[in-house]
Amino acid sequence: MSSFNSAAADRLSGKTVLITGASAGIGEATAKEFAVTSNGNIKLVLTARRVDRLNKLRDELKDKFPNIQVHTGALDMTKTGDIPVFVENLPKEFSEVDVLVNNAGMVFGVEKVGEVQAADIDVMFATNVIGLIALTQAVIKGMRARNRGDIINLGSIAGLDPYPGGSIYCATKAAIRSFTESLRKESIDTRIRVMEVDPGQVETEFSIVRFRGDTEKAKKVYEGAEPLVARDIAEYIVFIASRRENTVFANALIFPNHQASARDVYKKN
Repeated sequence: MSSFNSAAADRLSGKTVLITGASAGIGEATAKEFAVTSNGNIKLVLTARRVDRLNKLRDELKDKFPNIQVHTGALDMTKTGDIPVFVENLPKEFSEVDVLVNNAGMVFGVEKVGEVQAADIDVMFATNVIGLIALTQAVIKGMRARNRGDIINLGSIAGLDPYPGGSIYCATKAAIRSFTESLRKESIDTRIRVMEVDPGQVETEFSIVRFRGDTEKAKKVYEGAEPLVARDIAEYIVFIASRRENTVFANALIFPNHQASARDVYKKN
């Protein structure tokens, strides 16, 4: 271990990290945090639908960390047939994924049951659940062959504390929690760590998407409070990925200090 690096930097050094939904919000912040914590001694695979944003992030990271290796690629999590192909076709130097961060997620609307649009149901389950499972299945094969790796799934307080107007989104996050716990138990006799991070209120583009582009409604969610920001969650993701191999942070619920439940946020809407 270098006397000039932190233990976290040494543990991350040379690892390949695949992050979905890396074009904005928590995904983008997580990519930056991995780069900073590792002093650029890391390989990042950044995926999202908006490749122009990924390439901008790649250039920014390379400008700050000349030694960093970054591969960007378009990946729509709703197109599950493309997911294993994407993993199989990763460049050789990025093909052995050490850390998978299943961050990509989608939420639409606040309609109550009976009023929810079928298209919204489809896209939320396809992105948040089916796509996450498909990517995990594609990546874990290599992890099992090497008997090492980390899988970090982004859940939500919504998966633990369902709220009115969030029935579908909450159901998707509850599904992620069950999938994560099953996978952890299936991996207990391996060196693969399976972990889940459940954010509370975080201010990102997420709320704007929920309210279909209505920024005023999105802003009301945060009135009179100080929400978390994307980097708060990114710091925790990198923290758990950089612990000693035998240390597993199985689940973490991360709130801003004014929040005690999901209703504290969504009762306003």
